Amino acid sequence: MAKEMWENFKSGFVKENPVFALYLGICSVLAITTTLNNALGMGITVTIVLILANTIVSLLRKITPNEIRIPVYIVIISTLVKSSELLIKAYAPTLDTALGVFIPLIVVNCIILGRAEAYASKHSVIESAVDGLGKGLGYTFGLIIMSVIRQVLGTGVLNLTNPFTGNMIFEIQIIPADYVISVFTQAVGAFLTFALIAAAVSALNARKQTKGAK
Repeated sequence: MAKEMWENFKSGFVKENPVFALYLGICSVLAITTTLNNALGMGITVTIVLILANTIVSLLRKITPNEIRIPVYIVIISTLVKSSELLIKAYAPTLDTALGVFIPLIVVNCIILGRAEAYASKHSVIESAVDGLGKGLGYTFGLIIMSVIRQVLGTGVLNLTNPFTGNMIFEIQIIPADYVISVFTQAVGAFLTFALIAAAVSALNARKQTKGAK
């Protein structure tokens, strides 16, 4: 069982990466990956909600009537997301301002409801929590890759600020201002970055399947 959990955990990073392999939660990914701060803030929030939602769904799976399981999952997820939103507003106002409407929209993120239905409703609490952690970190990993590429190419700078105080943690000038490609800070840059990374992940997975078939 430990080996199965480990394999399921690892799959969230490449093979079943929520963003680049399963194509879930794309709207928020394209919109908020302009900075590393946004990526980390959204990624950590989604990861926490995923872990808690999976855990609660797994705990209640044996007493939840099959006919109303989806509404029950949505109520659980909505409660967790609203709680997260209020905590972010209270303790990380700069992050709340940056992410805006995309925090409450986590409720309709297909990753969370999808894992509740496909995995947590059929597995133990520990397995479900590990699944939530793996898929959440995979989602965060995808956000970080996109945000770093877009921020560096679009602004030439990579920086990170403390979401609780607004103080700068680090700031690195990687590309001179005269050589930045500003289109990467715009919507078209988001689509281009996503397409290239998704294509690379697809090619990598196809190569692994070909090797495994031999």
